[in-house]
This record gives sequence, structure tokens and C-alpha cells, in this order.
Amino acid sequence: MSKMTNIFNIKSDCESFDTIYKTVNLDSTFNGSRLSILICAIILASVGLNMNSTAVIIGAMLISPLMGPINGIGYSIATYDFLLLRKAIKNLLFAIIASLITSSLYFAVSPVSTAHSELLARTSPTIYDVLIALFGGFAGTISLVTKLKGNVVPGVAIATALMPPLCTAGYGLATFQFSFFFGALYLFTINLVFIALATILFSQLIPFPLKNIINDDKKKKINNFITSITLITLVPSIYFGYVLSEKEKFNENAKRFIQSVTFFDGEYLLHHEINAGNRLITLIYNGQGLTEKEKAELQKRANDFGLKNTTLTFQQGIKFSPISKEKSENEALKTEINRLAIALKQQTTKQDSLQKQIYRGSIFLRELQPLFPQVTTCAFMESYRFSNKSNTLPVKTAYVVITTNNSSLKKTDKEKITMWLQARTQNDSLRVIFE
Repeated sequence: MSKMTNIFNIKSDCESFDTIYKTVNLDSTFNGSRLSILICAIILASVGLNMNSTAVIIGAMLISPLMGPINGIGYSIATYDFLLLRKAIKNLLFAIIASLITSSLYFAVSPVSTAHSELLARTSPTIYDVLIALFGGFAGTISLVTKLKGNVVPGVAIATALMPPLCTAGYGLATFQFSFFFGALYLFTINLVFIALATILFSQLIPFPLKNIINDDKKKKINNFITSITLITLVPSIYFGYVLSEKEKFNENAKRFIQSVTFFDGEYLLHHEINAGNRLITLIYNGQGLTEKEKAELQKRANDFGLKNTTLTFQQGIKFSPISKEKSENEALKTEINRLAIALKQQTTKQDSLQKQIYRGSIFLRELQPLFPQVTTCAFMESYRFSNKSNTLPVKTAYVVITTNNSSLKKTDKEKITMWLQARTQNDSLRVIFE
């Protein structure tokens, strides 16, 4: 246990109490160079939000001196230093008003008024922003009181993001979009309250020497005030966090449902819209149009995807009327009839060709008999000749079989007949068989 205590013991790394007080007191003041830096940070953050540039916004976070007065408020409450508390509050209010005025003026004259994602991200704070502010405040306070600063201060400045919410509130004022103003101001309040709370808790944990000794009743009032402010700031963020998680769950279920109904009973989903806030899904289908029965089936299927109490609205995209469908069916039928007619014609032509081949032997016989009376029959056929050799394709070959009576043909006559038949059929590979 003692080893664990030594590991987490940071008192040995702390600056002296006088050094810490001087640092907090100096950082709580806005004059000279700090005021100039504040103005530059306001302009940078406003431009970054206006151009939707994350890099510029991060730069504004890093150079913003707003952490100083907030740490001063937390430190002064923890040590009951009411003089420092008034000073820190005065300087913080000055910084807030200056930020709102400067950013409002910038957005009022800027030709670009589109609310990009960086602006929208500062309008819906949740419980997660509370955690960021609280633990960012702890880290910032530790870096403030210890000798080893490292990268903690820049990291806290980026994580807690004090300047962008104020400039977003300025955008809301300039464009009269008060949802932006109040949403961003609430995010800034969360950061302010919980960074200060982290500073108070850590300062009491050290503990720092008290500047004033106060009675128990006053301590109780201060503690009750801190608790009230904390709860007032915390409770809405819990609700907004719940709403955010419900929206994310709704969006996920809606996407799975939409993937399952892209094609539905001959209808094609052309476009869809998801409104998680109102639990509304709009489906735009191409086709003949959904019937009431089909719409009820889609609603039932949506319930199966965890989308109960969700309103489905249906819109018609490109509608295919029954007449168009009938025309399409008629065209398809005509095409099929034409295809069958062509196939029948080809088959008839093929049969005619085969029929002609069958009677070619008769034609040859009539032409041969005047010259060679010995010939009594003649047959013609075409077939494929196969070989027992590997990698040899069958060869299409024509055959003529000739029979004679008792008087046999001479060898020269056979050669003449063969040459005549090859010329007659225009086929030099024709084979003539004499029987």
C-alpha cells in the first residue's frame, strides 16, 4: 500500500506554494500581451469555424489564455482567497464578453454564413463533455502545480476547447440562430464549471494553505453553492447524453432496416431520409406504388428491427403505371414470338438441307447411268471420321457408295467417277466406295 501511495504522490514534484500562487495570480489577469493574445485567439477560432478548418481551431485553442482565470476561480475558492476570486471572475467575464462581441462582429461581416460541422459540433453538449472537462481540469491543475509541465497544458487546451464554444455562440448572435448561441454557451459553461471544480478538488487534496479562515456556516454555504452549480450544469448534460445515445441507436437500427427493404415486392428504394430526433423515416420508392397492405408490412418489418413507435412515410419516385407494364409485357411477348419464328425458320432450313442431302444420291445416279450403265445404286451421306490418335479432332467427311451389276467398272472408270463426284460436290476430300 505504501508503494502505491509513493507512486501516486505528487507533492514531491510540486512547486512551492508561493510560486504556484504567483503563477495562478498572473494567469488570472488580462492586460498587455495576454489581452492581445486573447484577441488573436478569438479571430483565429472564428475564422477556423467559418472555414471549417480543424487545424486553425486547434491553433486558437493552444494560444487561448482562458484557462488562467478558470484555474484562478477554482484555486481561490479552494483557498478562500476572495480577492483573487473577484479578480479571476472579473477577468473571465471580460474575456467572455470580448469573445462574444469580437466573434459576433466577425460573423456579421463574413460573406460565408454556412454552419459547417465544426460549428455544429459545439451546439449539442452531453455528459461526455463533462468528463472531458473534469479530467482535463485535473490534468491542467497537476501541470500547473508541478515542475514538469511537458505536453499537458497544450493537451488540456485542445481537449477542453474553451474558445470555439464562445465563438460559436457569437455566430449564433450574429445570425440570430439562438439554438447555436445557447447550445455553445452551455458547452462553455460545462467546461468552465468542471475545470474549476477539478481545480477546487485537487487544491483541497494537496492541500494549499488557506488565505482566509472562515466559519463552518460560511463553508457550508460555499459547498452548497458549488454543489448546486455543479448539479444544475450536470443534469441537462446527462439528459442530452441519453438523447444522443438513443439517436445513435435509432440511426443504426434504421440503416439495418433500410438495407433489408432496398428491394420490396418489385419496388426499388430510390432515396431515404432518417430523422432520429422525430423518429421518422422517409422512403421514396420507384415502381407501381405501394399498396396499404405493403406499407403495413414495411411498418411491421421496421418493428422487428427495434424501430417501434417510428413513423414511416412513403413517397413515390418514378411510377410505372399498369398500362406501361402491359405495354412492356406485350413488347416482351412480341420479341419472344419473333425469336421462335426465326428459330422455326432455321430449323426448317436445316431440315430442307438434310432432305436435299438424302436425295443427292438419286441425283448422282441419274447423271452417272447414261455414262456408266453398270452403276445400279448410289448413296450419299456426311459423317464424322474419328481417329485413335490423341489430340486429334474428328473430321467431317462426305461419302458416296456406288454399286454395280455383274459388269465391274474399270480402274480408270472408277477414277473418272471419283474425280467427277469431287468436282460435282466441290469437295476434294469426298470418298467414293465401290461395291
